[in-house]
Amino acid sequence: MDIDFLGGPQPQRGVGVVAPFDFALDRELWRWVPDGISLHLTRTPFVPVEVSLDLARLVSEHQTLREAVRALIAVEPQVVAYACTSGSFVGGVAGERAMCEAMSRAGETQAGDLPSVTTSGALLEALGELGARRIALVTPYTESVTQSLEEYLAEAGIVVTGREFLGLTRHIWKVPYRDVVDMARQAVVGAADCLFISCTNLPTYDVIPQLEAELRMPVISANQVTMWSALRRLGAQAVGPYQQLLMASQPQPPAPAVLPVLPEVLSEAFSEALPPGGPPTLPPALPPAAPPVLPPALQEPPPFPEQEGPT
Repeated sequence: MDIDFLGGPQPQRGVGVVAPFDFALDRELWRWVPDGISLHLTRTPFVPVEVSLDLARLVSEHQTLREAVRALIAVEPQVVAYACTSGSFVGGVAGERAMCEAMSRAGETQAGDLPSVTTSGALLEALGELGARRIALVTPYTESVTQSLEEYLAEAGIVVTGREFLGLTRHIWKVPYRDVVDMARQAVVGAADCLFISCTNLPTYDVIPQLEAELRMPVISANQVTMWSALRRLGAQAVGPYQQLLMASQPQPPAPAVLPVLPEVLSEAFSEALPPGGPPTLPPALPPAAPPVLPPALQEPPPFPEQEGPT
């Protein structure tokens, strides 16, 4: 069978993704990506360090980022995303901005610098989109890494109203959904505008709609905001069922224009609709109807014979 008429695959726009060496949720990232967009992932070199602040610093060194971005340039992505929360908040707000600049310069082409985002920068962007200044926080990290995230948020003017963390240093991608949901329920203890679930290695895609329905607030996660922010740079919409962040950023269709109708146009149209001889004469009004006769109040039915006598 001749299939030349198919014309080959459709052109794709690319998102380059730099992830830590232990990142295991490639498939989860893809779930937010619409047709017409491809993800091109690369990983930082392996280092024999458990999840900690030391690891966050190692996987976010500028030289490491530059080499990773250069490895992606061959497939010509139109934006690059650093998919790691702790690696992008460990240096504070200034450190996150410096990371973006390092990646953008490494991906420089004749068209200019490559647009770059990080998970922690995307988090602040998403909170701004939602108008959230007070958040509940869920992490799989140790207390010291969780505290570093709180300091990053405080630097950006975000208040953490409640938090829960697992204290894990490895195998974070194996955490089941039920543990994420349990932590979320315990973290929402104050008046929060939003719940944030941190760590790109923590599965969250399917729990977001459930938690939003239960907690009655927006729920955002590390992988969600990373893909949402990167796709925005391409003018594309992230896809996901019943996720308030994605719904809030969708463009609304314009309201239909209502043209004013001039009085003389209405008068002319009304005159044309009248029968010859002018408006018809209305019949005289009928006398008011007599009030309805209501049936007597219903009484309890008499007892059946077998019900008579003491019970």
